[in-house]
Amino acid sequence: MNISVNEEIKSRSIIQQRHQQLKISKPGIRARDAAQILDLSECELLASRLGDGVTRLLDDAETILKQLLLLGEVMALTRNNECVHERTGIYNNPSFFNQGEIAMGLFVNSDIDLRLFMSHWAFCFSCVEPSMNGLRKSIQFFDKAGEAVHKVYLIPESNEYAYDLLVKQFQHVQQDDMIRVERYTAKTPDKSDSEIDWTGFRAAWEGLQDTHEFLPMLRKFKVGREQGFRNIGTDFARRVANDSISRALEMVRDRHCEIMVFVGNRGCIQIHTGPVENLKHSAGWFNVLDPMFNLHLNTESIASIWVTHKPTSDGIVSALELFNEDGESIATLFGKRKPGEPELPVWRDILTALPTWGESNVA
Repeated sequence: MNISVNEEIKSRSIIQQRHQQLKISKPGIRARDAAQILDLSECELLASRLGDGVTRLLDDAETILKQLLLLGEVMALTRNNECVHERTGIYNNPSFFNQGEIAMGLFVNSDIDLRLFMSHWAFCFSCVEPSMNGLRKSIQFFDKAGEAVHKVYLIPESNEYAYDLLVKQFQHVQQDDMIRVERYTAKTPDKSDSEIDWTGFRAAWEGLQDTHEFLPMLRKFKVGREQGFRNIGTDFARRVANDSISRALEMVRDRHCEIMVFVGNRGCIQIHTGPVENLKHSAGWFNVLDPMFNLHLNTESIASIWVTHKPTSDGIVSALELFNEDGESIATLFGKRKPGEPELPVWRDILTALPTWGESNVA
């Protein structure tokens, strides 16, 4: 349906008015939460502010991502509904390529470490908004449904001049139109357990040589991730108590174990590698508040946690995998390792110490 210019302006004005009323009633509300209350995508809510600190950029995420190095040190943010992953660093070493029919991107660095699924990167904006420390500038990327894929925030150490040039260089010709979002097709339900070749699945799991072979294996046998965990056997997958994430991170801190923390959405996975030190519980959230790495996890949204073990040519690789009530991944944690290196014994000891589901008072 076409919308006239007057209707367009009116709708944007109404959205702005409703958003302002919401901010008055709920001071400090975040854009993602406000959009949900207003029955909008976060991208649509941001687009309603075009010309008011918000600029639409060209729909060319790859080229823009390659320019982020010029901004110097920034804060990278990737999130899903349950978890926010923030990492400070520089966007070095970008690479983009096709893996079969999938357009991929990588940033592989000690600080900014990203896996990008580029077919989901649809819209891009710059945003300047007030904060407790003055104006906060960012570049924000969204998928076709208007959900945030990735955000880049300037910090005091960033090159603000380079940011302003980037926004000017990539400004979209259309600065008045509302965004038209498109819903994704609903996820296909898992097959019933009775339809799966569990003997073949078990043999394939036992024969894994690399953790990157795991997802193709699930696709081959048409098995959901959690469905596979439930049926493979406790030697490879053990469900643990829902408070295991806080227990594990506290042991990681106390035993000085370096880990890898993966958090993502359909378009981006962001990785922290290193220690965690400053841990804090806060009203249903568990937080890591370190200088270079912040993690904010809604513990009330955790439906299940699994300790998994996958064979590789370097030995067993163990993970702590968190899921929401829809069976979607919230976060995955590994012990720090590189290809060719065995798993850290202290990491495996930490996972072994976690209570099995049903054996803890906190579940």
